Amino acid sequence: MADLNLRPWQTTAIKKAEDWLLGADGGKHFLINAAPGSGKTICASVIAKQLYEKGEIDRTIVIAPRAEVVRQWSDEFKFVTGKTMMKVTGADHEDLAGYGLDLCATWAAVEGLLDGFQSICLSSRTLVICDEHHHAAIEAAWGRGANGAFAKAKYVLVLTGTPIRSDGQEPVWFAYDDNGRIDHPDKGSYTLTYGEAVDLDYCRPITFHRHEGKFTVSLPDGDNIAVSGTEETNLEGSLKRISGLQQALEFYKLACTPHYTKDGKADLHSYQGTMLEWAIAKLDDLRNEVPSAGGLVIAPSIEVAEYMAEIIETMEGEKPTIVHSRTPNPEAKIKAFKETTKKWLVSVAMISEGVDIKRLRILVYLPSSQTELSFRQSMGRVVRSLGPDDCSRAYVVMPTHRIFEEYARRVEMEMSSSKRGDSAEINFKLCPVCEEKCSKLETSCSSCSYEFPATKVKFKTCPDCDQLNPLGLSECQFCGCSFMHEFEVSLDEALRMGAIVRGMDIEETEVVDGEKYRREIKRELLSSGDEALINIVKRLPEESWGRLRKIINKQ
Repeated sequence: MADLNLRPWQTTAIKKAEDWLLGADGGKHFLINAAPGSGKTICASVIAKQLYEKGEIDRTIVIAPRAEVVRQWSDEFKFVTGKTMMKVTGADHEDLAGYGLDLCATWAAVEGLLDGFQSICLSSRTLVICDEHHHAAIEAAWGRGANGAFAKAKYVLVLTGTPIRSDGQEPVWFAYDDNGRIDHPDKGSYTLTYGEAVDLDYCRPITFHRHEGKFTVSLPDGDNIAVSGTEETNLEGSLKRISGLQQALEFYKLACTPHYTKDGKADLHSYQGTMLEWAIAKLDDLRNEVPSAGGLVIAPSIEVAEYMAEIIETMEGEKPTIVHSRTPNPEAKIKAFKETTKKWLVSVAMISEGVDIKRLRILVYLPSSQTELSFRQSMGRVVRSLGPDDCSRAYVVMPTHRIFEEYARRVEMEMSSSKRGDSAEINFKLCPVCEEKCSKLETSCSSCSYEFPATKVKFKTCPDCDQLNPLGLSECQFCGCSFMHEFEVSLDEALRMGAIVRGMDIEETEVVDGEKYRREIKRELLSSGDEALINIVKRLPEESWGRLRKIINKQ
């Protein structure tokens, strides 16, 4: 405990939890609703430690969403309390009480461990910690299992970053008001929103980049139907009578459909390929500042995950880590990725919640689920901070899709204006050995002589003339073919439409201009000595510099 440097919010939450759980007028359920990455695990472990020291509990049981999160709990709980936490599964149901240790299991295992957990709660003064409590919906099997298993627990500590399930079902133990918000006494809960966590530098601010695709669906009679994420697709005449056509023309369904070249390889010019191209370029830039920075792809299916992994390997020259339900020992692969500097992790419903990989900076978001709960949980994978010196931003590349845009705007509006600015210009690269800041042009560290890996120029093939072009060009340097509009496979154009940042829609041309001119404009403003202008520099997001230049040029 003495070695822990608790954040102010954690100290306040711990005190509030003790007052509620141990007070004469309190209750046995305490809620911590805090943003992903803000430190709920440490906070809950300290509460458990103090309850042990006060002689209030004999055992602790932790329920977490995934096996990898269970492992993280076991490690952090022992770090804080010094107590060993045993990981249990449904196969351990016969004698849980006899182990004599603190226990940790997944939500999926609760039903199989019901008798054992009930026995522990009846025979011992037990603290139950429910991580990602939204899993315990009253009408769901896990909710019924949790309610039965832990009804006799002395205390229940509930942790969540997304307390309202998108399906409207209510997790056990809490009442809800007419608007779907948890109706729990203020004294029995502590809330830290994502916006507050950003303002306090616990989490990184996030920018959402929209990726537009205009698909052309060819019909048997030779007619074409245009489909995009920004316009409704209206069928007329006899087309209305074609069974399943309306569903087939859903933009998001088309965006999730992989496309292959004639020789069976993943098409780099597909919708997914253009998403990954932007993300790869952004990650390369971020790795100058954070050499270990990584990217996460959340795919809608195993087929699309393997397809996107193939594109990444072709573009990067490095095979990404891929994890899904058919992957042998996926938890070991996730752990290995976490402890290396490998660039990309591709997942299907494996990294959406709870998994703590602090070096992740970029999220390519193309999931099967379209709920706000899933959106925020996935977003939480890339906002975790490495510490007070971490000034980098988080980036989400997502389809131009009305539902996702609504979620993104809500997240943006949580942040105060003082934290909606751009991070410092990355005009250096950090030595991974001695952490010296070196010029981007240096081939070795001036302090420790570490030799930086040679920058690999990534290429893509022009679909018209087959010539190689550096990744990131908007048109072929040989024949002028546009890389931003013309695509095959029922895909006329795939164009990133810009960004949703600070609640504003920013045009793609302005984003490109911002990336091109921001360094020059910022240098002039910073050297002016004008405090008002310098404050603008500190707060203006990088995506807005092109808009500023456009406005100035009109004057």
